[in-house]
Amino acid sequence: MGCWQRLLIFGGVSLRGGGGASVPLAGSRVLVCRRQLSGADSETLKQRRAQIMSRGLPKQKPIEGVKQVIVVASGKGGVGKSTTAVNLALALAANDSSKAVGLLDVDVYGPSIPKMMNLKGNPELSQSNLMRPLLNYGIACMSMGFLVEETAPVVWRGLMVMSAIEKLLRQVDWGQLDYLVVDMPPGTGDVQISVSQHIPISGAVIVSTPQDIALMDARKGAEMFRKVHVPVLGLVQNMSVFQCPKCKHRTHIFGADGARRLARTLDLDVLGDIPLHLNIRETSDTGQPIVFSQPESDEAKAYLRIAAEVVKRLPPPLE
Repeated sequence: MGCWQRLLIFGGVSLRGGGGASVPLAGSRVLVCRRQLSGADSETLKQRRAQIMSRGLPKQKPIEGVKQVIVVASGKGGVGKSTTAVNLALALAANDSSKAVGLLDVDVYGPSIPKMMNLKGNPELSQSNLMRPLLNYGIACMSMGFLVEETAPVVWRGLMVMSAIEKLLRQVDWGQLDYLVVDMPPGTGDVQISVSQHIPISGAVIVSTPQDIALMDARKGAEMFRKVHVPVLGLVQNMSVFQCPKCKHRTHIFGADGARRLARTLDLDVLGDIPLHLNIRETSDTGQPIVFSQPESDEAKAYLRIAAEVVKRLPPPLE
Protein backbone atom coordinates (compact mmCIF):
# COMPACT_ATOMS: atom_id res chain seq x y z
CA MET A 1 0.00 0.00 0.00
CA GLY A 2 1.46 3.39 -1.04
CA CYS A 3 1.85 6.43 1.20
CA TRP A 4 -0.90 8.32 -0.60
CA GLN A 5 -3.30 5.44 -0.09
CA ARG A 6 -2.70 5.47 3.65
CA LEU A 7 -4.10 8.99 3.73
CA LEU A 8 -7.53 7.61 2.88
CA ILE A 9 -7.63 5.15 5.79
CA PHE A 10 -9.64 6.30 8.75
CA GLY A 11 -10.85 4.82 11.98
CA GLY A 12 -14.27 3.52 12.80
CA VAL A 13 -17.09 5.63 14.14
CA SER A 14 -18.59 4.96 17.52
CA LEU A 15 -22.31 5.51 17.71
CA ARG A 16 -23.55 5.84 21.27
CA GLY A 17 -27.22 5.76 22.07
CA GLY A 18 -28.70 7.43 25.09
CA GLY A 19 -31.83 6.52 26.98
CA GLY A 20 -34.02 3.50 26.62
CA ALA A 21 -36.95 2.50 24.45
CA SER A 22 -40.21 0.93 25.55
CA VAL A 23 -42.02 -1.72 23.53
CA PRO A 24 -45.83 -1.79 23.81
CA LEU A 25 -47.49 -5.14 24.44
CA ALA A 26 -49.79 -6.46 21.74
CA GLY A 27 -53.33 -5.31 22.18
CA SER A 28 -52.51 -3.01 25.07
CA ARG A 29 -52.65 0.73 25.27
CA VAL A 30 -49.52 2.57 26.26
CA LEU A 31 -49.88 5.58 28.50
CA VAL A 32 -47.13 8.16 28.11
CA CYS A 33 -46.51 10.46 31.08
CA ARG A 34 -44.76 13.75 30.54
CA ARG A 35 -43.27 15.75 33.38
CA GLN A 36 -44.23 19.38 33.23
CA LEU A 37 -41.09 21.52 33.12
CA SER A 38 -40.87 24.75 35.01
CA GLY A 39 -39.78 27.88 33.20
CA ALA A 40 -36.24 27.62 34.61
CA ASP A 41 -36.00 23.92 33.70
CA SER A 42 -37.23 24.61 30.19
CA GLU A 43 -34.68 27.37 29.67
CA THR A 44 -31.88 25.15 31.00
CA LEU A 45 -32.91 22.41 28.60
CA LYS A 46 -32.86 24.83 25.66
CA GLN A 47 -29.39 26.05 26.59
CA ARG A 48 -28.17 22.47 26.92
CA ARG A 49 -29.53 21.58 23.49
CA ALA A 50 -27.90 24.67 22.00
CA GLN A 51 -24.54 23.68 23.49
CA ILE A 52 -24.80 20.17 22.07
CA MET A 53 -25.79 21.45 18.62
CA SER A 54 -22.98 24.01 18.51
CA ARG A 55 -20.48 21.39 19.55
CA GLY A 56 -21.63 19.09 16.75
CA LEU A 57 -21.31 21.65 13.93
CA PRO A 58 -17.91 21.83 12.22
CA LYS A 59 -15.96 25.06 12.55
CA GLN A 60 -15.10 26.75 9.28
CA LYS A 61 -11.37 26.90 8.74
CA PRO A 62 -9.70 28.39 5.66
CA ILE A 63 -7.56 26.16 3.45
CA GLU A 64 -3.99 27.14 4.18
CA GLY A 65 -2.51 29.31 1.44
CA VAL A 66 -5.80 29.76 -0.43
CA LYS A 67 -7.27 33.26 -0.60
CA GLN A 68 -10.60 32.60 -2.32
CA VAL A 69 -12.64 29.46 -2.95
CA ILE A 70 -15.12 29.35 -5.85
CA VAL A 71 -17.41 26.33 -6.09
CA VAL A 72 -18.93 25.29 -9.41
CA ALA A 73 -22.12 23.32 -8.87
CA SER A 74 -25.28 22.07 -10.51
CA GLY A 75 -28.41 20.51 -9.20
CA LYS A 76 -28.33 17.97 -12.02
CA GLY A 77 -25.64 15.87 -13.68
CA GLY A 78 -24.86 16.08 -17.38
CA VAL A 79 -25.17 19.85 -17.75
CA GLY A 80 -21.46 20.53 -18.33
CA LYS A 81 -20.46 21.48 -14.79
CA SER A 82 -16.97 19.93 -14.88
CA THR A 83 -16.24 21.38 -18.32
CA THR A 84 -17.26 24.78 -16.98
CA ALA A 85 -15.11 24.37 -13.85
CA VAL A 86 -12.01 23.45 -15.88
CA ASN A 87 -12.38 26.29 -18.37
CA LEU A 88 -13.27 28.76 -15.61
CA ALA A 89 -10.03 27.93 -13.78
CA LEU A 90 -8.02 28.35 -16.99
CA ALA A 91 -9.87 31.58 -17.80
CA LEU A 92 -9.15 33.06 -14.37
CA ALA A 93 -5.44 32.44 -14.94
CA ALA A 94 -5.58 33.70 -18.55
CA ASN A 95 -7.34 36.95 -17.58
CA ASP A 96 -4.67 37.76 -14.99
CA SER A 97 -1.34 35.98 -15.31
CA SER A 98 -0.28 37.24 -11.87
CA LYS A 99 -2.94 35.08 -10.18
CA ALA A 100 -2.22 31.52 -9.05
CA VAL A 101 -5.16 29.17 -9.65
CA GLY A 102 -5.94 25.68 -8.38
CA LEU A 103 -8.62 23.16 -9.29
CA LEU A 104 -10.09 20.72 -6.75
CA ASP A 105 -12.33 17.86 -7.89
CA VAL A 106 -14.56 16.69 -5.02
CA ASP A 107 -16.81 14.57 -7.24
CA VAL A 108 -15.65 11.36 -5.56
CA TYR A 109 -17.85 8.97 -7.54
CA GLY A 110 -17.23 10.47 -10.97
CA PRO A 111 -14.00 12.51 -11.08
CA SER A 112 -13.53 14.20 -14.47
CA ILE A 113 -10.63 16.56 -13.85
CA PRO A 114 -7.79 14.05 -14.53
CA LYS A 115 -9.03 13.37 -18.08
CA MET A 116 -10.00 16.95 -18.88
CA MET A 117 -6.68 18.32 -17.60
CA ASN A 118 -4.67 15.47 -19.20
CA LEU A 119 -3.17 14.36 -15.90
CA LYS A 120 -2.26 10.91 -14.59
CA GLY A 121 -0.29 9.53 -11.68
CA ASN A 122 -0.27 9.65 -7.91
CA PRO A 123 0.46 12.83 -5.99
CA GLU A 124 3.79 13.02 -4.19
CA LEU A 125 3.95 13.73 -0.47
CA SER A 126 5.61 16.77 1.02
CA GLN A 127 7.89 16.66 4.05
CA SER A 128 4.86 17.50 6.19
CA ASN A 129 3.02 14.45 4.75
CA LEU A 130 0.66 16.53 2.60
CA MET A 131 -0.27 15.60 -0.97
CA ARG A 132 1.19 17.82 -3.68
CA PRO A 133 -1.23 18.73 -6.50
CA LEU A 134 -0.46 17.68 -10.06
CA LEU A 135 0.23 20.56 -12.43
CA ASN A 136 -0.77 21.17 -16.04
CA TYR A 137 -1.49 24.27 -18.12
CA GLY A 138 -0.35 26.31 -15.11
CA ILE A 139 -3.19 24.99 -12.91
CA ALA A 140 -2.56 22.98 -9.73
CA CYS A 141 -5.04 20.06 -9.66
CA MET A 142 -6.19 17.53 -7.06
CA SER A 143 -8.79 14.82 -7.57
CA MET A 144 -9.90 11.49 -6.21
CA GLY A 145 -9.12 10.28 -9.73
CA PHE A 146 -5.40 10.52 -8.87
CA LEU A 147 -5.85 8.20 -5.89
CA VAL A 148 -7.81 5.32 -7.42
CA GLU A 149 -7.50 3.34 -10.65
CA GLU A 150 -9.13 5.06 -13.62
CA THR A 151 -11.53 2.18 -14.30
CA ALA A 152 -12.17 1.26 -10.66
CA PRO A 153 -15.58 2.28 -9.29
CA VAL A 154 -15.61 4.05 -5.93
CA VAL A 155 -18.01 1.82 -3.97
CA TRP A 156 -18.09 3.71 -0.70
CA ARG A 157 -20.70 4.58 1.87
CA GLY A 158 -21.23 8.06 3.22
CA LEU A 159 -18.70 7.98 6.05
CA MET A 160 -15.87 6.94 3.73
CA VAL A 161 -16.82 9.64 1.23
CA MET A 162 -16.85 12.29 3.95
CA SER A 163 -13.43 11.14 5.16
CA ALA A 164 -12.06 11.37 1.60
CA ILE A 165 -13.50 14.89 1.22
CA GLU A 166 -11.85 15.89 4.49
CA LYS A 167 -8.50 14.60 3.20
CA LEU A 168 -8.88 16.49 -0.08
CA LEU A 169 -9.69 19.69 1.80
CA ARG A 170 -7.10 19.47 4.56
CA GLN A 171 -4.24 17.24 3.42
CA VAL A 172 -3.17 18.96 0.20
CA ASP A 173 -0.24 21.36 -0.03
CA TRP A 174 -1.59 24.04 -2.38
CA GLY A 175 1.23 26.49 -1.80
CA GLN A 176 -0.12 30.01 -2.33
CA LEU A 177 -3.30 30.33 -4.44
CA ASP A 178 -5.38 33.35 -5.31
CA TYR A 179 -8.31 31.20 -6.49
CA LEU A 180 -9.25 27.59 -5.85
CA VAL A 181 -12.03 26.41 -8.16
CA VAL A 182 -13.92 23.45 -6.68
CA ASP A 183 -15.77 21.11 -9.03
CA MET A 184 -18.67 19.85 -6.90
CA PRO A 185 -20.68 16.68 -7.54
CA PRO A 186 -24.22 17.14 -8.86
CA GLY A 187 -27.05 17.43 -6.38
CA THR A 188 -27.53 18.96 -2.94
CA GLY A 189 -26.33 16.19 -0.64
CA ASP A 190 -23.72 15.48 2.02
CA VAL A 191 -20.68 16.59 0.03
CA GLN A 192 -22.08 20.03 -0.80
CA ILE A 193 -23.15 20.65 2.79
CA SER A 194 -19.90 19.31 4.24
CA VAL A 195 -17.71 21.47 1.99
CA SER A 196 -19.85 24.53 2.73
CA GLN A 197 -19.61 23.99 6.49
CA HIS A 198 -15.89 23.17 6.68
CA ILE A 199 -14.33 25.96 4.61
CA PRO A 200 -15.22 29.60 3.89
CA ILE A 201 -16.48 29.85 0.31
CA SER A 202 -16.24 33.16 -1.53
CA GLY A 203 -19.01 32.28 -3.95
CA ALA A 204 -20.88 29.62 -5.90
CA VAL A 205 -21.42 29.42 -9.66
CA ILE A 206 -24.49 27.42 -10.71
CA VAL A 207 -24.37 25.71 -14.11
CA SER A 208 -27.51 24.68 -15.97
CA THR A 209 -28.82 24.11 -19.46
CA PRO A 210 -31.93 26.11 -20.46
CA GLN A 211 -34.05 22.94 -20.18
CA ASP A 212 -36.88 23.09 -17.64
CA ILE A 213 -35.88 19.79 -16.00
CA ALA A 214 -32.32 21.01 -15.42
CA LEU A 215 -33.52 24.41 -14.20
CA MET A 216 -35.69 22.81 -11.51
CA ASP A 217 -32.59 21.22 -9.98
CA ALA A 218 -30.45 24.31 -10.55
CA ARG A 219 -32.92 26.29 -8.45
CA LYS A 220 -32.57 23.74 -5.64
CA GLY A 221 -28.80 24.07 -5.84
CA ALA A 222 -28.93 27.85 -5.58
CA GLU A 223 -31.36 27.72 -2.66
CA MET A 224 -29.19 25.16 -0.87
CA PHE A 225 -26.15 27.44 -0.98
CA ARG A 226 -28.21 30.32 0.30
CA LYS A 227 -29.37 28.21 3.24
CA VAL A 228 -25.76 27.51 4.24
CA HIS A 229 -24.85 31.20 3.76
CA VAL A 230 -22.72 30.80 0.63
CA PRO A 231 -23.06 33.74 -1.79
CA VAL A 232 -24.37 32.68 -5.21
CA LEU A 233 -22.40 34.68 -7.76
CA GLY A 234 -24.71 33.83 -10.64
CA LEU A 235 -25.78 31.28 -13.23
CA VAL A 236 -24.00 29.97 -16.32
CA GLN A 237 -26.36 29.00 -19.12
CA ASN A 238 -24.57 26.09 -20.78
CA MET A 239 -25.44 24.54 -24.16
CA SER A 240 -27.54 27.63 -24.81
CA VAL A 241 -27.69 27.36 -28.59
CA PHE A 242 -26.45 25.10 -31.39
CA GLN A 243 -25.24 26.62 -34.66
CA CYS A 244 -24.99 24.31 -37.65
CA PRO A 245 -21.38 24.46 -38.92
CA LYS A 246 -22.60 24.19 -42.55
CA CYS A 247 -25.67 26.37 -42.89
CA LYS A 248 -25.12 28.46 -39.72
CA HIS A 249 -28.73 27.97 -38.65
CA ARG A 250 -29.12 28.44 -34.90
CA THR A 251 -31.29 26.01 -32.91
CA HIS A 252 -32.13 26.18 -29.21
CA ILE A 253 -32.09 22.45 -28.59
CA PHE A 254 -32.66 22.72 -24.85
CA GLY A 255 -34.91 25.77 -24.97
CA ALA A 256 -34.21 29.48 -25.08
CA ASP A 257 -33.21 31.68 -22.13
CA GLY A 258 -34.46 29.35 -19.40
CA ALA A 259 -31.55 30.25 -17.12
CA ARG A 260 -32.29 33.95 -17.58
CA ARG A 261 -35.86 33.45 -16.45
CA LEU A 262 -34.66 31.48 -13.42
CA ALA A 263 -32.08 34.16 -12.63
CA ARG A 264 -34.81 36.82 -12.56
CA THR A 265 -36.89 34.65 -10.25
CA LEU A 266 -33.97 34.18 -7.84
CA ASP A 267 -32.74 37.78 -8.19
CA LEU A 268 -29.42 36.57 -9.61
CA ASP A 269 -27.30 37.43 -12.63
CA VAL A 270 -26.51 35.26 -15.64
CA LEU A 271 -22.73 35.29 -15.82
CA GLY A 272 -22.72 34.20 -19.45
CA ASP A 273 -23.88 31.79 -22.13
CA ILE A 274 -21.86 28.85 -23.47
CA PRO A 275 -23.01 27.42 -26.83
CA LEU A 276 -23.44 23.74 -27.60
CA HIS A 277 -20.33 23.36 -29.76
CA LEU A 278 -18.35 20.38 -30.99
CA ASN A 279 -15.02 22.06 -30.19
CA ILE A 280 -15.83 22.29 -26.49
CA ARG A 281 -16.62 18.58 -26.29
CA GLU A 282 -13.65 17.47 -28.37
CA THR A 283 -11.09 19.57 -26.52
CA SER A 284 -12.42 18.38 -23.16
CA ASP A 285 -12.27 14.72 -24.19
CA THR A 286 -8.69 15.05 -25.44
CA GLY A 287 -7.47 16.79 -22.31
CA GLN A 288 -6.84 20.13 -24.03
CA PRO A 289 -9.55 22.49 -22.72
CA ILE A 290 -10.70 25.06 -25.22
CA VAL A 291 -9.52 28.08 -23.20
CA PHE A 292 -5.99 26.66 -23.43
CA SER A 293 -5.99 25.07 -26.89
CA GLN A 294 -8.14 27.59 -28.82
CA PRO A 295 -7.95 30.85 -26.83
CA GLU A 296 -9.04 33.00 -29.79
CA SER A 297 -12.23 31.02 -30.46
CA ASP A 298 -15.63 32.48 -29.65
CA GLU A 299 -16.23 29.63 -27.19
CA ALA A 300 -13.03 30.35 -25.25
CA LYS A 301 -13.86 34.06 -25.16
CA ALA A 302 -17.23 33.21 -23.60
CA TYR A 303 -15.43 31.48 -20.71
CA LEU A 304 -13.04 34.42 -20.37
CA ARG A 305 -15.99 36.80 -20.04
CA ILE A 306 -17.61 34.56 -17.43
CA ALA A 307 -14.37 34.49 -15.42
CA ALA A 308 -14.24 38.29 -15.50
CA GLU A 309 -17.84 38.48 -14.24
CA VAL A 310 -17.04 36.02 -11.43
CA VAL A 311 -14.09 38.13 -10.24
CA LYS A 312 -16.24 41.27 -10.23
CA ARG A 313 -18.68 39.64 -7.80
CA LEU A 314 -16.16 38.11 -5.39
CA PRO A 315 -15.77 39.61 -1.91
CA PRO A 316 -12.33 40.86 -0.82
CA PRO A 317 -9.87 37.95 -0.55
CA LEU A 318 -8.57 36.47 2.69
CA GLU A 319 -5.18 37.84 3.74
